[in-house]
Amino acid sequence: MFALRQKPHFRAMIYFWGLTVIGIMLVVISVNTPTQLEAIKQKGVLRVATRNTPMTYYIDKGRPAGFEYELARAFADHLGVRMELILPPTFADLFTTMRERNAHIAASNLSVTEQREKQFDFGPPYRKSAPTIIYRVRQGQPQPQSIADLYGKKILVLEDSSQAELLSRLKLEYPELEWDTSEDDAATELLNKVHDETIDFTIMDSTVFDAQKSFYPGLAKGFALEAPQPIAWMLPKHYDGSLKQAINEFFALPETQKLIDRLEARYFSRQNQLNFFDTSEFRRALDERYLPLEQYFMLAEQETGIDHLLLAAIAYQESHWKADAVSPTGVKGIMMLTNGAAEEVGVTDRTDPHQSILGGAEYLISVRAKIPDRIPEPDHTWFALAGYNIGFGHLEDARILTQRAGKNPDNWQHVREHLPLLANEKYYSTLRYGYARGYEPVTYVANIRKYMEVLRWAEQVSQASRSHGAASGEAPPVDSIPPQERSEEAVSPTL
Repeated sequence: MFALRQKPHFRAMIYFWGLTVIGIMLVVISVNTPTQLEAIKQKGVLRVATRNTPMTYYIDKGRPAGFEYELARAFADHLGVRMELILPPTFADLFTTMRERNAHIAASNLSVTEQREKQFDFGPPYRKSAPTIIYRVRQGQPQPQSIADLYGKKILVLEDSSQAELLSRLKLEYPELEWDTSEDDAATELLNKVHDETIDFTIMDSTVFDAQKSFYPGLAKGFALEAPQPIAWMLPKHYDGSLKQAINEFFALPETQKLIDRLEARYFSRQNQLNFFDTSEFRRALDERYLPLEQYFMLAEQETGIDHLLLAAIAYQESHWKADAVSPTGVKGIMMLTNGAAEEVGVTDRTDPHQSILGGAEYLISVRAKIPDRIPEPDHTWFALAGYNIGFGHLEDARILTQRAGKNPDNWQHVREHLPLLANEKYYSTLRYGYARGYEPVTYVANIRKYMEVLRWAEQVSQASRSHGAASGEAPPVDSIPPQERSEEAVSPTL
């Protein structure tokens, strides 16, 4: 040791070579250690955390659907790996999942907030949305227009949500502001509570509410609590940033932007075409009459292959799901079968719900058989319903008018434009079957399609609610479905 002290140049040389060896070892280790993205590709799995809601991910007719599901699946396909879904039981658990690094990304309509950016990284924003007060319109109760209007009211938001974070910041300026947080509820359940007047207000991203509002008659937006905030995927902070870079590159692709536009239209532009009073009555009928009958519609689907939602929509159009319904012409029961139709399908008691629904499904099969096989679904079914409503002779006349106009007689959109002409002498006088109230089948089919849309929405909400409190954090293996077999339109009927 004394000798080394006497030779400082020798000691410096030892330090130099020691540091050099350590540096070389670090380089070798870094070269042999894969990046986060390389590790994902080597394992062939991208783990995505999301929530089971109609706006993010749900099962539709046995197949996965949802804005975030489809977008994340496209990213997994882009990487050439399989997507594995993680479904935390609550919204707050979503963040626990990410803190514990049990998922690579969280895709769940998440706002980019200052508090979240301290803990996580985010991909590029793909949408913006303003946190907005949601209230129920009541006569004599003015619309909330300021923070002061929220004092003393029951306000409920999701625990660990960006809305809860925003309220905490606002309380510094408005100390009288009070609210509660819910760990167990989902966005649709919060809307239900406002609709049922269990609470006075909730706060929700404006785009999410806009996509759901027509299904909640009487609910409206008050004022925005702050400017629109960016929505993006969230991921744990990682030293190499390779996954974040891959996400940025994916979102920069023109085909990704086109996909987002399509998904926006599919999931965020859905509208319930029923008016306020129709929707209110429909919601009451869902609770009071449909739920006891749902099992029969599903059994009929198993027996015949006809979508249970289509059968339920027809039944609502015919009888409003009333087993004892009777028309002046003698048709009766939930499916409003004539005596002849009942005899044809073996129904002995038209007022028996099980018999009526199964008989109606079997009769629809015979009705559809009258439509040319070359007409694809769903137009094939729309033609069958129109023919059942107005008579197949009149439907054929309308198709002839469509062909005369240079349009496609096998396209429902084209034929529905010409059906009302059957009430115009200028046209019906040139046809074999003559006059008919051609506007009626147009309305008939349109109503059934509207009811199907509302039923599908209600089923999605119900499915999400049933799965909401599941103890398991693992999703079913839905991602084993090949891309070419996935549904292209999550809200269109399966016929």
